Amino acid sequence: MKYRMAMWAGAGFLVAAGWALCAYASHPPALTSADPMLALAEITCPIAFASMHFHFGVSLYASLIANAATYGLVGLAVESLRRGLSPAR
Repeated sequence: MKYRMAMWAGAGFLVAAGWALCAYASHPPALTSADPMLALAEITCPIAFASMHFHFGVSLYASLIANAATYGLVGLAVESLRRGLSPAR
């Protein structure tokens, strides 16, 4: 189960890193409210959603850690449900 949790957290880290690279590589108005990619970024990066709607800034490193932690917690819930619903062996 620890390996699966690390995979979930790693996936969250990679998603946030991918959005960071996308923001850095795009033309200067990166991920503004007029950008249609912003909705996808807000769905896959919950800390970005929270920071935009509650008006607080988040550094890149904090967003990477927060997204990894969020995905880790979601993974914990999913894996716990999966283990609880699977038939006993």
